[in-house]
Amino acid sequence: MQPTSDDRVPVLITGGSLVGLATSLFLGRLGVDHLLVEKHAATSHHPRGRGNNVRTMELFRTAGIEPAIRRAASVLAPNHGILQAESLTGDNQQWLFREIDPGGGLARFSPSGWCLCSQNDLEPVLLEEARRLGGDIRFGVELRSFEQDEGGVTAEVLERDTGRTRTVRADYLVAADGPRSPVRTALGIGQTGAGELFHNVSVTFRAKRLAEVVGDRHFIACYLTNPDADGALLPVDNEAEWVFHLPWHPERGEPLEAFTDERCAAHIRTAVGVPGLEIEITGKAPWHAAERVAERYCDGRVLLAGDAAHEMSPTGAFGSNTGIQDGHNLAWKLAAVLDGWAGPGLLETYGAERRPVAVATSARASERSAEHSHPGYDATPAGGNRQSGVLTVALGYRYQTGAVVGVDPRRPVVPEGPPAPPAGPGGTGGPVVPTVPTSPDMPDDAGTAERPPGGPAVPAAGGRPAGPADGRASGRPAAGGARGNGRSGGPAAAGGGGPRLWLGDPGTRAPHLWVTRKGEQLSTLDLYERAPVLLTGAGSAAGEAWHTAAARVADDLGVPLDRYRVGADAGADLVTEPGADWAEAHGTGRDGALLVRPDGFVAWRATGACADPEAELTAVLCQVLSLA
Repeated sequence: MQPTSDDRVPVLITGGSLVGLATSLFLGRLGVDHLLVEKHAATSHHPRGRGNNVRTMELFRTAGIEPAIRRAASVLAPNHGILQAESLTGDNQQWLFREIDPGGGLARFSPSGWCLCSQNDLEPVLLEEARRLGGDIRFGVELRSFEQDEGGVTAEVLERDTGRTRTVRADYLVAADGPRSPVRTALGIGQTGAGELFHNVSVTFRAKRLAEVVGDRHFIACYLTNPDADGALLPVDNEAEWVFHLPWHPERGEPLEAFTDERCAAHIRTAVGVPGLEIEITGKAPWHAAERVAERYCDGRVLLAGDAAHEMSPTGAFGSNTGIQDGHNLAWKLAAVLDGWAGPGLLETYGAERRPVAVATSARASERSAEHSHPGYDATPAGGNRQSGVLTVALGYRYQTGAVVGVDPRRPVVPEGPPAPPAGPGGTGGPVVPTVPTSPDMPDDAGTAERPPGGPAVPAAGGRPAGPADGRASGRPAAGGARGNGRSGGPAAAGGGGPRLWLGDPGTRAPHLWVTRKGEQLSTLDLYERAPVLLTGAGSAAGEAWHTAAARVADDLGVPLDRYRVGADAGADLVTEPGADWAEAHGTGRDGALLVRPDGFVAWRATGACADPEAELTAVLCQVLSLA
């Protein structure tokens, strides 16, 4: 018997911060009806969680809201780099890195770029678009309890201003309810990891004269190392509004009440080195850095996302980005199962894919906090081989298992160190290192691709010249300008230069390539959202066989499948730019094929022709989509 309810929806989301709102946005783009409840009365007012990495911005680009986010972030557009200084007025200062993307080299392998948009500015953009797409989003409403059965989840929610309770019946419950997740606790799901790392109190304040002291040092953050008053200073508007993170030591018995306005103001004056600075404290919020990952992400029809699934140190801005990408991975799978073109087993791949990424990423975040001597964190960097850089973690991670076929199990979740040897049939060798213009101030990532030992030369994805730092495409290269044909002839450097990417490998983000479709220029990444996509070579008999077989298989299985023949010829469905070779860029060979999932990850790759492409594609799609 169907349980009675006041509301009936396919998906119920609890938690309306960045991850919950992003998940709502992604579900709305896919036409999935859903209800989101958030116990707070409105979106966040505190400027935090500001770093949106390249992969997150690619997702927002595909969702159509990248321009709106960049407008909301315009006040911090001039800010770059991390400064470390004993004070703002002394000589003991150094840039941990000056530019996140010197020379705009990221444009060679992504159509997007980093964006510094604080949570209080980003959430309203996500909320507006999610509601425009039909999302039922209710603030001031709290999930009080839930029960699940074979057919769905029955939840009780409370309208906090009226005290009225309602019953919601949903096919699935997504818990994006934060690090103390009541849903995770109710399910009895434990956590692994190092646990609590350090604690800070985030203080918002006004200080009009501070901009004069900072001058033209438009940093993302400044770590101030005065032993009497250390902390981290972050601009909000580069003028009068600022945030300062003060170390807090509750483990030593230090109460939160000790952080009075007077103490905080005095601490900030000493830290920045301006004793007479006029400061008005406008807000305070404690926060805790931890390294924890849920033991499992799924329990029946309940799925964890964001901080409910993983906690990470804030250094590197990995936490919110990983959470938003959780929601993106989950949205297409929910849509596919609810629409009937994938089996319920597809949702079981969510945790199998995302949990290992969180484990690897959270460890990297903790190590980066140690490398940067984050205020309040006394850990010593591990030393030895340098860990993967921010760009490698953002763009280079891979799924070792899940809704993928043909993954090489020897390769790590995040590439590290020297490239691996060739993987054998179907493999491309080691990770590609896209080389972008380097700078001594750049973090651990820099960028044309080099030849993996034993593998084919693979061009820098995109084959397009470097563009502006915000990721917008630039014009054509000047005469003699590099096209990134990838024929450097040398092995990828083990010590790092560029982010390490397994271009075109199953389980990894599909490469970016500029193409023209019916007169419109777009990135191949723009194609991946609503259905799986099969790419084949234009002008190849084997490619045409893959293309034709795919239509029959999709029709037989009832699976939406977009098909594109790619090549330089004007008759191709997707016409590449001069000098760009899509087959090399994707590791398929001229006669191969590539299946890309709606989330932009490679599900399967064939490096050549096949005697029975219809049987091969049928087996692949059934495995990827958990079809019987």
